[in-house]
Amino acid sequence: MLTVALALGACAPEKAGTGAGTSSAASSSGAATSAPTASATSAGKRPDSLIVMNSADIPTMDPAAMTDSASISVMKNVYETLLVYADDSVTSFEPVLATKWDTSADGLTYRFDLRPGVKFHSGNPLRCLDAEYTYERSMVTNSPSSSIWYLSEPLLGTQANAADDPSITWDRIDRAVECEGEQLVFTLPRPEPAFLERLTFAAQGIVDREHATGLGEWDGTEASWKDWVGRDLDESKLAEQPSGTGAYRVDSANATDITLLAFEDYWDGAPALKSVVRRLVPEQASRIQALLSGDADIAEPGSREVIETQLAGKPGIRIVDDLPSYEAAALHMNQNAEGSTNLGSGNWGDGVPPNFFADRDMRLCFVKAFDYVGYADAVLRGKGERRNVLLPPRFFGYDPSIPVPEMDLAAAETHCRAAHGGQAWEQGFTLNAAYREGSTTQQTSLEVLKQGLEAMNPKFKVNVVPKQWSDLISPSNIEVLRTGRWLAAFAESDNFYRTFYHPDGLYASYNHISTPELTRLVDEARYEPDDARQQELYSEIARLAQAEGLYVLLPVELGIEAYADTLRGIAPEDYNQLTGYFYKDLSKGETP
Repeated sequence: MLTVALALGACAPEKAGTGAGTSSAASSSGAATSAPTASATSAGKRPDSLIVMNSADIPTMDPAAMTDSASISVMKNVYETLLVYADDSVTSFEPVLATKWDTSADGLTYRFDLRPGVKFHSGNPLRCLDAEYTYERSMVTNSPSSSIWYLSEPLLGTQANAADDPSITWDRIDRAVECEGEQLVFTLPRPEPAFLERLTFAAQGIVDREHATGLGEWDGTEASWKDWVGRDLDESKLAEQPSGTGAYRVDSANATDITLLAFEDYWDGAPALKSVVRRLVPEQASRIQALLSGDADIAEPGSREVIETQLAGKPGIRIVDDLPSYEAAALHMNQNAEGSTNLGSGNWGDGVPPNFFADRDMRLCFVKAFDYVGYADAVLRGKGERRNVLLPPRFFGYDPSIPVPEMDLAAAETHCRAAHGGQAWEQGFTLNAAYREGSTTQQTSLEVLKQGLEAMNPKFKVNVVPKQWSDLISPSNIEVLRTGRWLAAFAESDNFYRTFYHPDGLYASYNHISTPELTRLVDEARYEPDDARQQELYSEIARLAQAEGLYVLLPVELGIEAYADTLRGIAPEDYNQLTGYFYKDLSKGETP
């Protein structure tokens, strides 16, 4: 769940601060002239258009349903939040739809003055009621597959929705966010150390209330709220017909292309690029060729090796390297895959049982069979950063004194022989391991694991399976082993520890991780006011999580980017790499 870009941070860990400062979709603002497609003309000959090619599809265009970087990277240009991170900081903010804010002395009340004169793409003016509706809609729906727990946790004291937690009433939702005139007021049940950080997340983009209710979305009233509890918004009416306040509006969308047009009534002035086409291109070779030929301005390269061997030094291409990363990547081992269609026979030999990874020895067999050094050197070409826990080292709470996991085939065999009372070793298994189609780095990580396991025992079989992004993350898809990464939505350590190690966290719940001592430590650490004690708790989490073998911790690649050298505003010095770049800040110019 991550935000969405490679991140640049300070060398020392930073603790978050609280200072101020595809289905189709029609255009929500009526008829418009469609943007030319990428095949119509070379991107280099179109100074006012941008072509972006990616291997991941866009699962949703409803901000309240967004959990993935692919959707966010596009829709954050359509919907806007109250504030964003300032410059290259992860501790200070700058206003967007809010102009200023203040916090009460007890940390329970936040007041925001909203920017006047802002219009939605529908033409409706932005009002405080739109913001109130946005946050209430999120808390009401809060489906398990969404990222709305980000918001419900600080505002309601729980990540659950009303269907799962009967203590959540309309009155609690209504009192959590209210309008006093045109001032937006949040009231929290307890102080939240990173409340402002959470409001920067793109899933909190402000929705056009009149437009949404006119489409048949929740009407915003107490009379109907229970009918919308836990509602899946991936294919909502609003996802089909977005209306935000961003510098770009959705002109058209289908299974492969999303076309955005500049919003001429944008409050901060119309952007330089008049159209953006974000295109799904699964084939890596096609994306690379498009970038080299000038038919794409930005294209997902697939791997560092591709950039270094096929793009670096080529005319028209700019490379930026050694960008520190604000993500955590791992191979995920699901401890309870009951009901999965990915189990093979569901038995030993030609499949795996649903509880395959519930056994600690089974997990540690996989953890110790992975070649971390070989992966970092060969796949990441020496640009990999090894981790001892699923937290970026630049975040407060990372303890560099804890050793990183190492490949140890002798220990791996010992654990494999012990797993499931010896059944795994004696009968063998056939395991399907999934990754996002188009990601050669993710694919190779599974192949490295496959090599280590199959060399250990000829009865061990691992099938590396590509899946489209929307299929991989679908709530109905239950994987036994899969790749997964978490990009920082905001700069808070708990955002990673809870996600991976707490039963309420997105990945921990998916993988059925429920270790009582880990749960206690994560809960205690989050609200611990003393920095030294909080660091001790985070170190304990890292040691215990590693001892339990909950994930195969992948070395994380230092960031590298390749794009057309005519682009301006995309270089690291031009934007906050935690938030990523916005299309409105890009333009084109002559090659330097």
